[in-house]
Amino acid sequence: MFELIHSSKKSRARVGRITTPHGIIDTPNFVAVGTNGTLKALDSATVDAIGLQLMFCNTYHLMLQPGTAVVKAAGGLHKFMNRTKPLITDSGGFQVFSLAYGGVASELKSSGQKKNDGSVLKITEDGVLFRSYRDGEKILLTPETSIAAQKELGADIIIPFDELPPYHIDPYKLKQSFDRTHRWEKRSLDAHLANPNNQAMYAVIHGGIDPDLRKQSCQILANLAFDGFAIGGSLGKTRQQMIEMLTAMMPYVPQDKPNHLLGIGDLESLDAGIRLGIDTFDSSHPTRCARHGLLFTSRGNVKIEQGSNKNRFEPVDPSCTCSTCKNYTLAYMHHLYKAKEVTGHVLATIHNLHFMVQLMADYRQQILEDRI
Repeated sequence: MFELIHSSKKSRARVGRITTPHGIIDTPNFVAVGTNGTLKALDSATVDAIGLQLMFCNTYHLMLQPGTAVVKAAGGLHKFMNRTKPLITDSGGFQVFSLAYGGVASELKSSGQKKNDGSVLKITEDGVLFRSYRDGEKILLTPETSIAAQKELGADIIIPFDELPPYHIDPYKLKQSFDRTHRWEKRSLDAHLANPNNQAMYAVIHGGIDPDLRKQSCQILANLAFDGFAIGGSLGKTRQQMIEMLTAMMPYVPQDKPNHLLGIGDLESLDAGIRLGIDTFDSSHPTRCARHGLLFTSRGNVKIEQGSNKNRFEPVDPSCTCSTCKNYTLAYMHHLYKAKEVTGHVLATIHNLHFMVQLMADYRQQILEDRI
């Protein structure tokens, strides 16, 4: 269930509330990515204590290890990983098509030629046949098998199977992909509705950076019984290109349901997206930054390994209330990274995640006060 609480008088920004079987998600909000059913360096109890309301897990990786049947036997993903708050899973399509076309970053630097290393064997109307990177087993991922896997995982919010075409694709092939991905989404929805399992399903809006296709996608998907809308496909080559696409598209996204921007979570994009009316964002950006020694603070980013931190016996951010800042100093964190101690990654990840939770709470308050 989605409830719109307040729309800003200054922008398209809005505050809402999503109710799920495992709790409330206040929007706008940040969604951390726990690829294998865990945020790197943190256990679920710690993540719950930080207050992360929604966490993203990857169906593709969990299908291959430990297998969704194992997770189902454990009582579902929540029990398996001991998480009490809401979860969202993707369809597996992003990872499979990344195997075919290369990762997003490398693909954007290329001329758009396929980067298939042999893992993806065939893409047909039925789905994608690929070879497991773990043991070489052939696996057919279709809308129906993707939804079956997500039913076994049991996340609160699930995603239909879709195709991720590369940024560098000619208009004819983009339209072919566009049509097929909407057929796949309808098949995914039908499979979901045959066994709702107390889960919600978000449609995935496609169309690359073509404003007409994005508008068509919104119109097609709005006529189907989806519970919300995710924004996927190629989002552009630059942040500015993405913002231009979102600016043109957002007026066509239904306002009575929640929406989610897939795979974007850097601070600049968050700020722009919130003002355009986006509700939730998922990204591994804050946790990845933590592992590389980049800590977010109210005064700007801190590179913990810089020599200037060696004798700074003060918190990472004096205004922060996370357990890292309450108990440890920059000097100690600097030492941990220089000594290559995993504890440093743990403490930094706690801090960055807490920063994101507080940042989104601040955004919600600013919207309620019509300041953004």
